Amino acid sequence: MKLFASKNSLLLLVLLASWQGQAKETTFGTGADMDKVVKVSTLLASPEKYQTEPSTISGVVVKVCKKRGCWMDLATDKDYPTLTIKVPDGKMVFPVSAIGKTAYATGTLSEKKLDLEQTKQYLAHRAEENQTPFDPASVSEAITLYHFSPLGVTLSD
Repeated sequence: MKLFASKNSLLLLVLLASWQGQAKETTFGTGADMDKVVKVSTLLASPEKYQTEPSTISGVVVKVCKKRGCWMDLATDKDYPTLTIKVPDGKMVFPVSAIGKTAYATGTLSEKKLDLEQTKQYLAHRAEENQTPFDPASVSEAITLYHFSPLGVTLSD
């Protein structure tokens, strides 16, 4: 009888340890489609292809919109250090606690070429959102914005 109780206790401990070791996931929208994972460098090498064809990207969350949780910046691969995931306000609300977690997002890419003045305005706006200093004189070139518009996002610890 004692042996039976010891085996049951051991089994219970093993099950509890494996359950606590499992990564926790949080989904937004439909969640990410893990069958369509593409490197961000591949995506941005042919941006026109991914503006109509859904794909899944991944990266570690490095910033989240502090006001409405409507965007996240993901650290991606070395060729493209970050990519912004952006949703309409209120459609999905990404928590600030997502920073440091891995995000998988399924959706499409959008591209917007800005002139120099628009670039300065955009960067000033982002600095204000993040409550960080910004000097417009430091900007000398226009940028192209790439945003990823997700249908679903999965956050993994």
